Amino acid sequence: MAESSTTTQAEGSDSSVTTAEITIPPQLKFFMSNVKTMVTVQLTSENHLIWKSQLLKLFTANSFEDHLTGVSVQPEKLILNNNGIRVLNPLYITWMLIDQHLASAIYSIVSPSLLPYILNLNSTHEIWVTLDRRLQSSNRSRLLQLKGELHQLHLGDKTMFQYLSDIKNKVDAIATAGSSIDVEDTIHYTLNGLLATYMSFKTAIRTQLNPISLDDFYSLLCSEELHLNADSSRESITTATSDSSFALTATRGSFRGRTRGRTRGSFPGRAAPGRNSTGRSYPSTVVLGSNRGGR
Repeated sequence: MAESSTTTQAEGSDSSVTTAEITIPPQLKFFMSNVKTMVTVQLTSENHLIWKSQLLKLFTANSFEDHLTGVSVQPEKLILNNNGIRVLNPLYITWMLIDQHLASAIYSIVSPSLLPYILNLNSTHEIWVTLDRRLQSSNRSRLLQLKGELHQLHLGDKTMFQYLSDIKNKVDAIATAGSSIDVEDTIHYTLNGLLATYMSFKTAIRTQLNPISLDDFYSLLCSEELHLNADSSRESITTATSDSSFALTATRGSFRGRTRGRTRGSFPGRAAPGRNSTGRSYPSTVVLGSNRGGR
């Protein structure tokens, strides 16, 4: 019992002295104060690759990449001193100081939905490996989903700028997820989503022998939209003018027909000039004379 108490006191005294001698490295201070500035996005299931790339570069720039990759192994916690007494290892204290600061830095740039998977882990390397393993499977599903959405994009009633923005957002999301879309494939997906009014444009692009860049393709597509809109406006004006002329002609014809019918027809209760009630014709003088005699 006495021996164990002596050992504990020795361990306590040595550990207190060792801990007092440990200082935080300048690289670690810089890392902790700038980690959120250097890594501009929080880790989610959709941006794992870009987040991983940023964090790995930051760790490497500050000489802490070994804690991520597992090259830096945790030292033994207790060692024997010159008197044969087990005391805290100064290397262990320094390693733990650095590693736990790095782990807390990772916690600060991980989204709350992923934190439950790493809160109970002990080292930075374990956190790094767990996140990588956890998000790789979901990353593949995410890629398949994005490529399917890109294939199903259509112009519809959107403007060309909105349609091309949707295409670019999907392509960028696929690149963020760790894959890429060739320029020819992007042009192919874009052409498939156009309306039938762009058929001549689609034929011209597909039969072009020389490759075309995305910027030139987008510019041509926006110009084609302007020309189609202008043609549509002219056709609308022409159609409206033709309809108005036709309606005016029909109205005039109807008015003339009604006027002629009233002029030529007889009025009820009155005989036509030059005729008596039996329908026989008389000279106009006779008719006028009979009318006067009647009066």
